[in-house]
Amino acid sequence: MTRIFLVGALLLLGLTSASAQTKQPVQIKFTDKNQRAWDFMIGDQLVTTYDFGNHYAAGKPSFDGSPNGPHWSKPMFFPVYAPGQVPLTRSWPMQPAKPGEATDHPHQQSAWFCHGDVVPEGMELKSKIKNIAGVDFWSIAKGHGVITCSDPGTPKNGEGHAYVTTKNEWRTAEGEKIMDETRTIHLYALDKARLIVVDIDLHASVCPITFADTKEGAFGIRINDVINAGKTGKGKIQNAEGKVGEKECWGQYSAWCDYSGPVDGKQVGLAVLADPKNPYASAWHVRGYGLMAANPLGRDKHAKFPAVKGNNELVRLKKGEHLRFRYGMVLHTGDAVSGDVAAAYQRFVELRAKE
Repeated sequence: MTRIFLVGALLLLGLTSASAQTKQPVQIKFTDKNQRAWDFMIGDQLVTTYDFGNHYAAGKPSFDGSPNGPHWSKPMFFPVYAPGQVPLTRSWPMQPAKPGEATDHPHQQSAWFCHGDVVPEGMELKSKIKNIAGVDFWSIAKGHGVITCSDPGTPKNGEGHAYVTTKNEWRTAEGEKIMDETRTIHLYALDKARLIVVDIDLHASVCPITFADTKEGAFGIRINDVINAGKTGKGKIQNAEGKVGEKECWGQYSAWCDYSGPVDGKQVGLAVLADPKNPYASAWHVRGYGLMAANPLGRDKHAKFPAVKGNNELVRLKKGEHLRFRYGMVLHTGDAVSGDVAAAYQRFVELRAKE
């Protein structure tokens, strides 16, 4: 028993060390002179680019609905790199598809946050999508909503950590605002991984808001196609309880979920983390074809997540109320175990008090 305890203590010490924050310079800077995106850098290496875009001009959304259009319907992180500059997310539709790369689900654009059915109570909607009660911010079907950036913010750079606070407006297809959002994005340089934290404050500034029941939400990633866990990839899905595969992880509650596999000869992975202080636990909309999304708003009737069976109480905000979520992405080498995702999650939780 003493030996088992000692081994466990040493393992925990190793995990804690692996997730320690380093003093490398971390910087957020404009990607180019057009100032449409932020580059997140650790030293001279790009970790990710956050494309907040200029989606709203002259009263009309500039996104035209085409998969390879010049603008996007919501902010996104692309590319997303593991240590060693290994690409973790699918490149299409932001770039031309690579040979053999899947071109399904064009709305699944690398890494993003949104919800597939947001109802602005009391507001008449001119565009309606079948089976959607309100505005669809998940898909790019005709009549979809657009999340536009109203303020890209001013970065705060430093050793081991940098962050920027941006402001977004959630708008209908016709450009009418239904909700405001403040989104703060942090980048931490960990000893053996990279940690991106996204703090989201949704504000029902215009009208009461109901988040309708759908599996299509909320903090999502589309993994690099070569490590999907379906028929064509070599990837693995694993959650915080050690469950493996779509069948065991889909629709279940968990603190985190990880997608990993070999890319360019290197074992890498991306874990999405859900803060335990989020007002609603996240069920995981994770698929073998490459999607992984933490969804705190899906319910039993439509999303049909096993974890929420019998719960059809929708999340509602009165006008003026706020709803806050905090999620993270760990970009690591190895799989969920060798990549120390459990330790990185604990670090993610600890950092909340300092943000």
